[in-house]
Amino acid sequence: MKRILILVIMFWNLLFGNAAQPVDWANKERYAQENLMLRAAAEDSLRVVLMGNSITEFWYELHPSFFTAHHLVGRGISGQVSSQMLARFRQDVLSLNPSIVVINGGTNDIAENNGPYDEDITMDNIQSMTELALAHGIEVVLTSVLPCDEFCWNPSVRNASEKIIHLNQRIKQYASSLPHVHYLDYYPSMTLDGTSLNKAFTEDGVHPNSQGYDMMEVKLIEMLNQLQH
Repeated sequence: MKRILILVIMFWNLLFGNAAQPVDWANKERYAQENLMLRAAAEDSLRVVLMGNSITEFWYELHPSFFTAHHLVGRGISGQVSSQMLARFRQDVLSLNPSIVVINGGTNDIAENNGPYDEDITMDNIQSMTELALAHGIEVVLTSVLPCDEFCWNPSVRNASEKIIHLNQRIKQYASSLPHVHYLDYYPSMTLDGTSLNKAFTEDGVHPNSQGYDMMEVKLIEMLNQLQH
């Protein structure tokens, strides 16, 4: 039911979102209280922040024990594009002083949640988040955008899978060009045909289900074990 409501809100924003921008466009208040509590808690040298959109948000909702067991902090907000993630990056990542940040963004940029998709702007936002993290001594993991060939809330988007594949190539190339930046490629494990999300891993073709997150968790823990040991 919650996911249906979110999809309705996304569709409404696509139709009327340009009419009036909310004051808290990046929704910085969403995690404000949780951030205060984490900053007041004892320092955690293993803390890892997962920054993202609904794919990250639903992950915590479905598998909260996975986050707790591995010192993960979920900072996903449904529907957000990379520019909104960048706008709240200081509050939701830097202020928590994690050892690692895992950034998963770009899906909603391609879905045109905030206007026409511009790959260069999306990459600029991903690079800016990376640079901010590195400047604060935080190791960066950039993840691939998950496979998807159609967005159920905006079926007018064409060639989604091609745009995702090309963006992933640029993210991978960028990550390989910098020290302390790593590329986590979920894509091959999450598709059978090379373009769409494995039907066993999703209910709507965009968001992983519990089994899909199981697969992603294997890949994430492999990466974190390499960086933390």
